[in-house]
Amino acid sequence: MPVADVIPQVVIVGRPNVGKSSLFNWLIEKRIAIEDPTPGVTRDRLVQRVSLEGRVFDLVDTGGMGFDDPDGLTSKIDAQIASGLASAALIVFVGEVRSGLLPADRDVAKRVRETGAPVLLVTNKADDPKYDLLAHDFDSLGLGSPLVVSVRQNRNRDELIDAIVEHLPEAWPEEQDGAKLPEMKLAIVGRRNVGKSTFTNALAHEDRVITSPIAGTTRDSIDVRFEVDGHSFLAIDTPGLRRTKSRNTDLDFYSTHRAQRSIRRADVVLLFFDVEEPIGRVDKQLADTIMEESKPVVFVVNKWDLYAADVHRQEWVDYIRDTFRTMPWAPVEFSTAKTGRNVKAVVDTAQRLFRQSSTRVPTARLNTIIRAAVDANHPPADSRGRPVRIYYATQVEVNPPTVMLATSAPRSLTEPYKRYLIGVLRQETLLREVPIRLLVRGRSSDEASEE
Repeated sequence: MPVADVIPQVVIVGRPNVGKSSLFNWLIEKRIAIEDPTPGVTRDRLVQRVSLEGRVFDLVDTGGMGFDDPDGLTSKIDAQIASGLASAALIVFVGEVRSGLLPADRDVAKRVRETGAPVLLVTNKADDPKYDLLAHDFDSLGLGSPLVVSVRQNRNRDELIDAIVEHLPEAWPEEQDGAKLPEMKLAIVGRRNVGKSTFTNALAHEDRVITSPIAGTTRDSIDVRFEVDGHSFLAIDTPGLRRTKSRNTDLDFYSTHRAQRSIRRADVVLLFFDVEEPIGRVDKQLADTIMEESKPVVFVVNKWDLYAADVHRQEWVDYIRDTFRTMPWAPVEFSTAKTGRNVKAVVDTAQRLFRQSSTRVPTARLNTIIRAAVDANHPPADSRGRPVRIYYATQVEVNPPTVMLATSAPRSLTEPYKRYLIGVLRQETLLREVPIRLLVRGRSSDEASEE
């Protein structure tokens, strides 16, 4: 049975600005959802798999019910809420204790009752116990007495977790041993309107993420689980980035931060380009971040159907190679996310990179390669004119593959020579398309340098 079928979903709903995203972050103890006083910031469903009190479940944050989106996305936001409600094993209905029961809360209550799913009523922003009595205004909804909490003051979090676990259905046998995490986390990054969300929906085979021609439609990093050939994956759809000088709102800041964090979380990154647009500064900044984090990357040229008849693929490959000269090992794929063309091929390539990045090269084999490389091209001399000796090599980590060299003079091993050794390792091992980290240290010293 697929993992998605045995993991219950706990869906957080409510009118705008009652603190749903804050409560979501509070429960998972991570700042995943954007917390901002601006109504309507959350548009898509945000899903985070958590394990609390021995139970594994997906916690889902949704947009505010009843919000009229100024960009004309109200119907799409509402469709995301409806999808969340339809899959809910438990609905956490959040109200705000200080403003009391509003007509919008009654509208939410009516909608959640229609689902037939269990409902846990929570009133937030009770920053002082004096507000607790006001929570009884919500008794008239007929959903039971509300659980009073304050995210800001960290009030009653344990009680909320206990209530959630109590309301969950009985654990499946598969869950008792702990849910399996996806094999690979795939971050999908790029500028605005390059087709990242459309690609994510193609992976999920549903409208899992809101898409529109409006730049900046996606504001959060959104986790989407999907399966290919019986294997489970996690796609992280990220907000499209703008040039630094164009980032003039809090949402732009959040988007940049979320995209960078998604790259750090990922096992493999898909860097998207729009075939109709030249490579720009934002693309180069993203590539720099990917390099700094030593992440395997697939360059994905999207919307290829628009140019396939007029432009040969090799022209774009050459263009990318000329632009990103420090990443000649990264594969290039072409896709049309709107029709699903080559989407699976991109995932297959990413999976190949993940396997490479997870590879361990046996120490004996590694030392044979390094000795042959040194014999073919000797290291430069140290500061005293003596040749630098490389005693041995060993792989100390995977993801990214990290090789440590013990040498007689670590500071004298030049950057060009280290790049030469990395090139040899790439040629002689399975690590042909992924970044390789090289640590250099003295034979009996903790002093080290890194490439």
